[in-house]
Amino acid sequence: MAMYSEMTKEELEKELESLKAEYKSYKDKDLNLDMSRGKPSREQLDLSMGMLDVLTSDMDLLCEDGTDCRNYGVLSGIQEAKVLLGDMMENHPDNIIIYGNSSLNVMYDTVARAMTHGIMGHTPWCKLDKVKFICPVPGYDRHFAITEYFGIEMIPVQMDENGPDMDEVERLVSSDEAIKGIWCVPKYANPTGTSYSDEVVRRMARLKPAAADFRIFWDNAYGIHHLYEDKQDYVLEILAECKKAGHPDMVYKFASTSKITFPGSGIASLATSLNNLEDINNQLKNQTIGHDKVNQLRHVRFFGDIHGMMEHMKKHAAIIRPKFEAVEEILEKNLGGLGIGEWTNPKGGYFISFNSLDGCAKEIVRLAKKAGVKMTDAGATWPYHKDPHDSNIRIAPTYPPIGDLKLAAELFTLCVKLASAKKLLEEM
Repeated sequence: MAMYSEMTKEELEKELESLKAEYKSYKDKDLNLDMSRGKPSREQLDLSMGMLDVLTSDMDLLCEDGTDCRNYGVLSGIQEAKVLLGDMMENHPDNIIIYGNSSLNVMYDTVARAMTHGIMGHTPWCKLDKVKFICPVPGYDRHFAITEYFGIEMIPVQMDENGPDMDEVERLVSSDEAIKGIWCVPKYANPTGTSYSDEVVRRMARLKPAAADFRIFWDNAYGIHHLYEDKQDYVLEILAECKKAGHPDMVYKFASTSKITFPGSGIASLATSLNNLEDINNQLKNQTIGHDKVNQLRHVRFFGDIHGMMEHMKKHAAIIRPKFEAVEEILEKNLGGLGIGEWTNPKGGYFISFNSLDGCAKEIVRLAKKAGVKMTDAGATWPYHKDPHDSNIRIAPTYPPIGDLKLAAELFTLCVKLASAKKLLEEM
């Protein structure tokens, strides 16, 4: 089939009539499918059920140093968990705090602490006239929700295949001391699947911010979430790069086991400099006596070490890889060569990023929802839900069974064609 933009008005009108008939047949199926969020499937959750059996009532729950995990204490987490998560994050255990089940919670707390008490003796952000964050786009909606909640002004900076536009990031950070942070998902980014190039990481570490309390919020959510054993992205370790650049305190690095074990019952972690750790622990000791050490021990005994965790991740990949490939195949089969959409083919992570013709994303999502497929809202991948091009849609293939997923992907591509044909006809 010819590109839609090369069709005559009569050809497009004929195509639209055919698409409407096909769309009606989908509506008649009374579907109820969900591709809205990047959740593990039931089969993935089943992989971790053995974790519930590694601790039993007749076992001792002592750490190697004699700590009784049932009791109070150990504010920054048990040493074994620091070693395990440190290996996962490529950081030394001494640079890590182990938290509860949610890294998003840790990010929220980190912003909240900066708002109320400042960072390492600097003015609390709530006492400043203006606080701003750089937000690479398309990006993670929940990051943007945190900064929006605290009234922090968000500045979008475009992503490309290497990461954020570093010329723009450098210009902004060096010229405006109200800019206090940047959100980053450096590996298999949400939603593009992009991994930051070596040059981007090095330039990030060598930023010269106008604000002395500027921090990089480095969300390493998908650090070991590869789809392929023989095709894996590698990202330079940011703490080491910051230290080399003479900025050891400039980064907070977050991670968790949320999409490794149980999203609702994992363990989260933060890696940062010793100076930052001291600052954080001075606050944390007023917030808690310690996080769930029994769960930390459970994770350690289930995996044993990082090698056990990596073997576990291969099982995840075996479940979700066919889902990604099925969606990519349907996108190519139904939309390839039509000139009405582009999409990513990530090597890991949880999402495929789709770009429609300008002005079509909201209509595509509306049509899909009307026919029984729930997608992430168009605009969610931009601050304030305002995609200036109305073009980006996040596709989340992991949760539905593969049969439902294929059906949803077929309907999605039909909605792309419908919205695109309408748009082009309106412009004629």
